[in-house]
Amino acid sequence: MLTIARIAEALGARAEGDLSLSVRGAAEPGSASPDELAIAIAPDWAGDLARGRARAALLWPEADWQALGLDAAIFVPRGRLAMARLTALLDEPALPPGIHPSAVIDPGAELAEDVAIGAFTVVGAGAVIGPGTRIGPHVTIAPGVRIGAGGQIHAGVRIGRRVTIGRSVIIHPNAVIGADGFSFVTAAPSHVELARSRMAEGEIPALEDPTWHRIHSLGGVEIGDDVEIGAGSTVDAGTIRPTRIGDGTKIDNLVMVAHNVVVGRHCLLCGQSGVAGSSVLGDRVVLGGKAGVGDNLVVGDDVVITGASAIHSNVPRGRVMMGNPATRIDLHVESYKALRRLPRLLREWSAGVPKGRGAD
Repeated sequence: MLTIARIAEALGARAEGDLSLSVRGAAEPGSASPDELAIAIAPDWAGDLARGRARAALLWPEADWQALGLDAAIFVPRGRLAMARLTALLDEPALPPGIHPSAVIDPGAELAEDVAIGAFTVVGAGAVIGPGTRIGPHVTIAPGVRIGAGGQIHAGVRIGRRVTIGRSVIIHPNAVIGADGFSFVTAAPSHVELARSRMAEGEIPALEDPTWHRIHSLGGVEIGDDVEIGAGSTVDAGTIRPTRIGDGTKIDNLVMVAHNVVVGRHCLLCGQSGVAGSSVLGDRVVLGGKAGVGDNLVVGDDVVITGASAIHSNVPRGRVMMGNPATRIDLHVESYKALRRLPRLLREWSAGVPKGRGAD
């Protein structure tokens, strides 16, 4: 249980009313019980408070908490930022410190004293796990992996060879870090290479030897501090140099980051987006859901790529891109408007053509 005073202090927010009131958690306004903090951070949610039974709430700055029938209130100017701090305060560690008896820890691994290791997890020789890190059940950590302090590795995560992970990194269930990149070559130029060089010039001849030869990934992965990687996402190892994820970057579920990619700091890669091999994303880049970046491209700092867009060429810094192929958002919207006008324009044009005459 936490008092309103304690929560307000943690949020750096102003509070009024009975600050000694205690709550055990948070809830939406319409379903909050008397011992839960109602989350009503915008005026639109005021009506829901009457349907719930909350005695205290997180409110927008101008709210009249007494008129809303509350005993206490915490006022936050930026509600979602307050939510980030509040949920961190209310969340509990996934695992207590200690090593489960079924875990397999190589004698050569180095574990800080307060590390937690879940059931059936395997930690290879020479792996180093920093203080306060929590590793869930059924995790595989390859030999030589280095994981910084304060991390949280959830169930089923696979961490391959030559992977270095910074401090306070969260990796959600079934993510795979450090698998080999999808990199193959044929003895003679492949039909893919010929297609690129010839563009649309004629048919591509069949190869005498179509065998794909695997290029092994020796570069590993380097992940910075305060990174989060969602469930089922993959970050492939680099070929010679590491694939890199910069500090503060957040990666959603089911995201693909290919070999040799460099992702800058504080980027946001939303669900089912992907970055193909050897491309570089600058700092603070946002990829909307299902957006894709082709291989060997450079996307500048502060670029926003809207959902389901496809990047086929380099993008200068600060652009907002939309569509497939992606263009500047204002140009894309104008093109879309023009396309929508075409049927009407064709009808008007046809109506103005004299009988017996067609298009020249």
